[in-house]
Amino acid sequence: MLCSTAPKIKLFHWLFLSFTRQMNVPAFIAQRIAFNRQRSFSRFIIRLATAATALSVAAMIITVSFVNGFQNTISQKVFSFWGHIRVQEFEPSKALVAEETPLAQNQEVVRILQHTPGVKQVQAFATKSAVIDKNREIEGVMFKGVDEHYDFSNLDNFLTEGRWPRFTDSLYSKDIIVSQIVARQLNIQLNDSVNVYFISPETGKSNFRKLQVCGIYKTGIEEYDNLFAIGDIRLLRRINKWDNNEIGGYELFLNNYRDMDTLSIQLYDKLPDAWVSRTIREVYPNIFDWLNIIDVNQNVLFAIMGIIAIINLITCLLILVLERVRMVGILKALGNPDWGIQKIFLYHTAIISGRGIAIGLVAGLSICLFQQYTGFITLDESAYYVSVAPIHVVWWQVAAICLITLLVCIATLIIPTLLVKTIKPVKAIRFS
Repeated sequence: MLCSTAPKIKLFHWLFLSFTRQMNVPAFIAQRIAFNRQRSFSRFIIRLATAATALSVAAMIITVSFVNGFQNTISQKVFSFWGHIRVQEFEPSKALVAEETPLAQNQEVVRILQHTPGVKQVQAFATKSAVIDKNREIEGVMFKGVDEHYDFSNLDNFLTEGRWPRFTDSLYSKDIIVSQIVARQLNIQLNDSVNVYFISPETGKSNFRKLQVCGIYKTGIEEYDNLFAIGDIRLLRRINKWDNNEIGGYELFLNNYRDMDTLSIQLYDKLPDAWVSRTIREVYPNIFDWLNIIDVNQNVLFAIMGIIAIINLITCLLILVLERVRMVGILKALGNPDWGIQKIFLYHTAIISGRGIAIGLVAGLSICLFQQYTGFITLDESAYYVSVAPIHVVWWQVAAICLITLLVCIATLIIPTLLVKTIKPVKAIRFS
């Protein structure tokens, strides 16, 4: 009897090995297991692993989109107000945010700045400490003086009322722009007249001018809104008794803000000894330090979400292997190698993780797009510099999150599949 059945077993074994050579059996079996609707103990675990993977991917997509939105929106606010690079006289012992030492407009310096690749715009400015008085209510500000060539289009998004200063007066423009915070504190309305006292640090005396509020702005950044007013640089020249061609410095707008560190170093080497270039990140480090902390929080969240997804998939894989012990034993008895059986479970978990990644991708992008078009998540502007949580979806980052999550999950899951090697065919078939 045994002799008659032996050729049949050998024939079946030969047919099975031939079949495995012709097609990818691990992938075929994995698909049959994955899409089998039969109720089993592992069904709930598979759903849980899929949900955990989807949650992790969605959380990472939402996080990176919010971080991009914060960094782009807040950085753009800073750059719009002050440019990307500031060029002025070199004074190492002086505070970065203070009145500048006057410099004559140097055509050689202007030529260097305008002909540096990457520099889009060069604008002159000067600042001076002042006190605004309205009905005996006072508020200290830094008066930023600009000329008729100043491009206010960079600030158009911040203008809430009125218009920008006009420079039609022969002596100096009597227009002034104040922030919404200062206007509220001093009860200033559009077109009101205010008394502006310019303080001389050397003598301690003040010089008085009467100006008209032609516009009110709001950036949402308290460092600006509490401090700066905008007017005519010619007024500062008369107050400081400067020559008609003297300025406080230049602010540079670049084609790409990511080049500001490199260009600042290049300009530092090109400029005359009396001039220095600084990026706006050096002038206002606290804002950019806060943005860097957001980056750190993003990386921590990525690590946590990745660990959650991997742990859930490892647990799911172990349960799948234990539930299919008999199948493993039969496949081993038919001559299937350990690695071939391991690939069955790797393909299976790849299907699970792929399904979770797809669900997470759709959910994450849906929430991001919904926030982008509706702004349903609001924030305290005094704390976060924005009133609505900004969103900026970078598609290559989204693709990278999905791909890296899939690869990390599959690479990590190779270790639990080693359990297949410990299963003995005879025991698995007999006692399952």
